[in-house]
Parts: sequence; C-alpha cells; structure tokens
Amino acid sequence: MGFDDCYELGNVIKTHGLNGEISILLDVDDPSQYTKLESVFVDINEKLIPFFIETIHLQKENKALVALEDVEDIDTAKELVGKRLFLPLSFLPKLKSNQYYFHQLAGFEVYDNEKLIGKVLSVYELPQNNLLAIDHEGIEILVPLDDGIIASVDLDTKTIKANLPDGLIDVYKE
Repeated sequence: MGFDDCYELGNVIKTHGLNGEISILLDVDDPSQYTKLESVFVDINEKLIPFFIETIHLQKENKALVALEDVEDIDTAKELVGKRLFLPLSFLPKLKSNQYYFHQLAGFEVYDNEKLIGKVLSVYELPQNNLLAIDHEGIEILVPLDDGIIASVDLDTKTIKANLPDGLIDVYKE
C-alpha cells in the first residue's frame, strides 16, 4: 500500500501514561466515524507501516487515546510522536452526490467562461484558504477553492467551472 492509495487521518501528538498509549489528533470532520478502526498505517521513514489498534477512545477537540498492538511501553510510544497516520482511501466516509474530496480533483480540467485554463495538479490545504494548483500552459497557477470563484464541480465529466478574478492568470505570466 502506497501513499497514493491512502489519506491522512491525523498524527501522533504525544504519549499517554507509561504503558505505550498515544494521543492522536484526528484531522477529520467527524471523529466518531473512526471509533471502530482495527488498524492504521504510520509513516515511518517515508514508508507506511501497519499497526493494529487495541483500543481507541475519543477525547475533546478531535483527539483520541489509542493503544496499539506491540507498543507496550513509553519508550516505544515516544518513537511514534510526530508521525503521520494514514488509512486506505476505501475508508473515506461516503459523501452526498454534490460533495467531493480534494484528492478527487487532481486531473480535472478547469474552465473559466468556457475557456480551458488547464488541469488540476493538486490541492493545497492551507489554514487560511485551500488552493487549486493548475497547470496553465506549463505554469503552475494557484486558484482559491472558494465558493465565489468555483462555480461548479462535475465529478462525472471531471470538469470544474470557475469565475476567475480579472488578471489572476496574468500575475503568473509576468
């Protein structure tokens, strides 16, 4: 299983107690959907290593206490602090028909007033704003993934209709 087959669930923020439990931060909309996980992948040296979950208890603010199989002491748990956690894409909760996940947008064609702007390379998730990275004639341009700019996303035709601000593309050509 590779990184392209997975999504980031969260990360290990600290150890908890002396018996190897860890505290994790879940980077998800609804943590309650993840209380019955049997395993998780941990990014260790750019490799996804599977760990079986013994227990998981939700806490406040998208945090959970987790006991992993074969992590039975604080020293072993300390090695996991700061590591990112992943799950296979098949674990993503199902969305309503007009919703989508950002990773699905890669490769979509973006149109502004019926004119092809380019293809989505990726989505940058930033605290202030999410951005579409679009290949426009060999130049990467960034477009805010904002309701005022993105008019529609069609998952069937893999197209995005946008209303780009005047001069946005010109900024990247200079």
